[in-house]
Amino acid sequence: MASSIHRTVDAIWRMEAAKIIAVLTRMVRDVGIAEDLAQDTLIVALEKWPETGIPDNPGAWLMTAAKRRALDYLRRDRVLGRKYEEIGREMDMRQQDQEYDAVVEEDIGDDLLRLIFMTCHPLLSSQARVALTLRLLGGLTTVEIAHAYLVPEPTVAQRIVRAKRTLAEARVPFEVPQAPELKGRLSSVYEVIYLMFNEGYSATSGENWTRPLLCKEALRLGRILAEIVPSESEVHGLVALMEFQSSRLRTRVDSSGEPILLMDQNRAQWDQLLIRRGFAALERAGRIPGALGPYSLQASISACHARARTPSETNWIRIAALYEALAQAAPSPVVELNRAVSLAMAFGPEVGLEIVDALALEPALKEYHLLPSVRGDFLMKLGRVQEACEEFKRAASLTSNARERAMLLKRASDCVTDSGPESVSETGTE
Repeated sequence: MASSIHRTVDAIWRMEAAKIIAVLTRMVRDVGIAEDLAQDTLIVALEKWPETGIPDNPGAWLMTAAKRRALDYLRRDRVLGRKYEEIGREMDMRQQDQEYDAVVEEDIGDDLLRLIFMTCHPLLSSQARVALTLRLLGGLTTVEIAHAYLVPEPTVAQRIVRAKRTLAEARVPFEVPQAPELKGRLSSVYEVIYLMFNEGYSATSGENWTRPLLCKEALRLGRILAEIVPSESEVHGLVALMEFQSSRLRTRVDSSGEPILLMDQNRAQWDQLLIRRGFAALERAGRIPGALGPYSLQASISACHARARTPSETNWIRIAALYEALAQAAPSPVVELNRAVSLAMAFGPEVGLEIVDALALEPALKEYHLLPSVRGDFLMKLGRVQEACEEFKRAASLTSNARERAMLLKRASDCVTDSGPESVSETGTE
């Protein structure tokens, strides 16, 4: 019973943590302390809820408990001066909550967006900005962030600790910066928002393959950002990409939560409103002078899938050309892996296999489960069934997501008796 409640608390916490940390950061003006207070709140919930039961509105319970801990901290912290001491003496807890609720509502803007800009401050390295923001807003563990970036876990942990210390020592303000400082932080903000989205779209660990609420929150932040900087082409490309991919979310898993790959999805159930919004955002990106950036190119790839009413209508030659352009604009082993998939679909699996075999020497992909998964696809189509089976098993051993592992093991089991249907591995960008 207790373990079941703990799993439920963990699921609730993943949904609520970012908002709680953002509000606490507004109150205490220190992102490290805010995270510590939030974690204290989680511990209280883990201790109390097995005895009292989960509240009717667990998010509100957690927020109220977190703010109370922040107020206790402020009362104890003499360096904040007499203002907080007077608040502590003169107001009971309910009045204090109301006071801080009013403060939170006074400023125009969004706490989560402010937190992203705070943690994407130029004082931090680009890697530290992304790692810290994913930790605080995406609710990702250091293991999950390390997996997303294909770097060792201790490296990520050190980046996060140093980043929090740097922000605290510099007293970085909790705000959306003004131009021209705003522009200098945009690339990191784009990256963070999309990585948040990607974690929701294909969860790196856990029992569920998707986390739709995380996708929804990332898309909301992207739309807000597009209103703040409407003259930036890439923000519209980012929004378009998330709109297109969000349109497919409800078809990515079946009724029992099992993954459904792109080529097997029921396209009649793709959300047409989100697709129209995606095309509109992509058109806005294209109207702004200059070459399309990486997010706009990825959105253009997703647009090709959105246009195809059936898998056979997909314009894989155009997709391969777009991946070639993406490889020039933002080269990376993962982009090259995606390019291999598109070339295989356009010109045959042997073309893709040649690229994938070269990528096997890439150190960054050594523990990346989608590399053997894609290779298994190609080998299966070439009739090299036993080799394909081994690749699917290796891919299953490398993923931390339970649903994905089960799917890959099933493919390994199936391939020894049946060549199976044609499929396309999803490697992050489609």
